[in-house]
Amino acid sequence: MSNQLNIRNVPTDLRHWIRRETQRSQQKQNEFLITTLRQAAQLSYTPPLPFDLPLGRATNEERLPFSFIDLFAGIGGFRIALEENGGKCLFTSEWDRYSQRTYSRWFGEMPRGDITEIHPSEIPDHDILAAGFPCQPFSIAGVSKKNSLGRLHGFKCTTQGTLFFNIATIAEIKRPPVLLLENVKNLKSHDQGRTWKTICDTLEELQYAVFSEVIDAAGWVPQHRERVYIVCFDKYLFGDAPAFEFPAPPENSPKFEDILEQSPDPKYTLTDHLWGYLQEYAERHREKGNGFGFGLADLRGVSRTLSARYYKDGSEILIPQARKNPRRLTPRECQRLMGFPDDPSRFPIVVSDTQAYRQFGNAVVPKVASAVVRSILPVLRGQWERQNKGCLLKRPIPELEQAAV
Repeated sequence: MSNQLNIRNVPTDLRHWIRRETQRSQQKQNEFLITTLRQAAQLSYTPPLPFDLPLGRATNEERLPFSFIDLFAGIGGFRIALEENGGKCLFTSEWDRYSQRTYSRWFGEMPRGDITEIHPSEIPDHDILAAGFPCQPFSIAGVSKKNSLGRLHGFKCTTQGTLFFNIATIAEIKRPPVLLLENVKNLKSHDQGRTWKTICDTLEELQYAVFSEVIDAAGWVPQHRERVYIVCFDKYLFGDAPAFEFPAPPENSPKFEDILEQSPDPKYTLTDHLWGYLQEYAERHREKGNGFGFGLADLRGVSRTLSARYYKDGSEILIPQARKNPRRLTPRECQRLMGFPDDPSRFPIVVSDTQAYRQFGNAVVPKVASAVVRSILPVLRGQWERQNKGCLLKRPIPELEQAAV
């Protein structure tokens, strides 16, 4: 019998797997195959899985172990949501040093810094990429010229230089099965819709099925806060039309008065000077026929949107007080208004009031994110069930798999 093996007609998915694992182990292809066959012969080999899945049915049908990375992490709104649904965080990036301080205290690890200085090879494989990325315009300089010359450009041209480009590049290289993104509502209309079109075109170019919806957090917290959520599924794993639907809000919305402290520090009450200025400012705009001005919260209803500029004067959400000037929210009340856990020992405020207002005003609402994650998990479980509770290795990307074994 010859020592040479000549295997023909190797299925494309196996070629894809061999290529990926050869690169991961930094072995030559022949060395990797011999090692794998030897381990299989010894009945000691378990193929690597992109999902950290149990071999049997999970005790709770709603929970499924998975891994994720947390980009543009802020103070961890996405992380809270993903961890409470069974996720394990493998990597975090956040550039703001004050947010890093809060994140480190809350989760016991210091986030990596600027994502633009981190190469995708430094990021571990993961199941869900979560990111609350900034809204930025995309430059189309040079794109029209390339079109006229018949040259391909794709997302590397249209998104180069933006922070979304870093997300797209990580998605291209690491191929996470799911992307979970959040942004301001105006992302869809930003730059006359060009920003939104470029984002969707990029995600579709990367072969992700894209779902998006503007969700008002008022169903989960006593605050009108409309944000667009984007959920994407790898078409090579889930097909072109995965059975995903965004969650409906709870029927019983919380009331604003539920988040108020009983005895707030008097320093949060507006001075006569500031209260007088805000009233005069509002009156000037009323005379011009617009609605700019302060907002007194309806204690039995929901408030306006908490913004990152709340530290300046607190005018968008003021709390009426009997026989006193209105007051602004305390940082602890902002924490509750955003739906973060109200546990000072586990989630203490470790920065100044100014930084706390900025952090909560910029944050993802964990309760909304958690509801979206719970809608994602049945899609993951469905794929797992279809694979007979076994390996969830992704199918290959055809244009990248030309070489045969």
